[in-house]
Amino acid sequence: MDPLTIRKVTIEPVNILLDEPFTIAIGRKESIENVLITVELDNGIKGYGEAAPLEPINGENQSTVLATLSSIKHFLVGKDASGYRMISNHLKSVFWAQATARCAVEMALVDAFTRSLDIPLFKFFGGAVNRIETDYTVDIVPPEIARANAARLAGKGYRVLKTKVGKSLAEDIDRILAIKEGAPECGLVLDANQGFSPNEAAFFLEELEKNGIRPDLFEQPVLKFDLPGMKYVKDRTSIPIAADESVFTTADAINVVRTGCADVINIKLMKSGIVEAIDIAAIARSANIKLMIGCMLETRLGLGCAVHLAAGMGGFDFVDLDPHLSPDKDPFTGGPEFSDPHYDISEKLAGIGVSV
Repeated sequence: MDPLTIRKVTIEPVNILLDEPFTIAIGRKESIENVLITVELDNGIKGYGEAAPLEPINGENQSTVLATLSSIKHFLVGKDASGYRMISNHLKSVFWAQATARCAVEMALVDAFTRSLDIPLFKFFGGAVNRIETDYTVDIVPPEIARANAARLAGKGYRVLKTKVGKSLAEDIDRILAIKEGAPECGLVLDANQGFSPNEAAFFLEELEKNGIRPDLFEQPVLKFDLPGMKYVKDRTSIPIAADESVFTTADAINVVRTGCADVINIKLMKSGIVEAIDIAAIARSANIKLMIGCMLETRLGLGCAVHLAAGMGGFDFVDLDPHLSPDKDPFTGGPEFSDPHYDISEKLAGIGVSV
């Protein structure tokens, strides 16, 4: 048989308690509840893929991912890993709503394929650069803690800090002021995760301006389907507006271009999958819309794949891939090396380079 033929597929849950809760305007997570898929080829090489569902964002959870991957499992056996795009297109036609599960399959396929070629995944994606710099998120915490955390992160070399907003206007502004006090030289990215109405978002930016705060970027200020509302915000500020939850598919990206509602598109593999993410990036670039890459609650495996994609393609103006787990709690090793605030990819890696 062809050495790239898939001979075995295994699926298993990945459960890890977070040191600190992950809180956004529309939800809260106490633990990582992901899924690992492993494809083994006839040449003996294994490829790994991770699904990191976040129900308030993509409508998937660990149970739905396990069910979807169990349905896909037998379809994959006997397929050629090099035909990852054809496999992706077929899965999308059936499991169109299960983007996170499909992403795990695509990740495992390209990992196995590039391991077989004995090249690092970023080379497969174009090999633009082998180092990228990420921001770091200051959690929704009291101002005094935010101030201390911002100062600590700036001391580690971070040049851009991010914080979530959209739950309480007064608390958001107090925390943002504290972050700027703790790290006055750092740029600031704000992510509302759909937490505002258009009027509230515009008022929020006005209040920030009164306090001398100008963010580098304002992510997803309004509900994901409200593209006219996002344009309303964009038309009332010179601060770049990013579409995040509004863009899962290429069709979504085209709608953003048509309506002119955003300056930036945030690509997340867990929203779109790898194949769709590449196509979304092409649409954005053709329309002179800047690119951002973000993450959900991935381990080193999913984050590593996103790092390879961003480094390989190049041209991502905003990178939001800060790890959620300390190395001792992460079930994987290897992959891109992380040293605050940079990821470095070794030319000696094969595939993503992550081991279980």
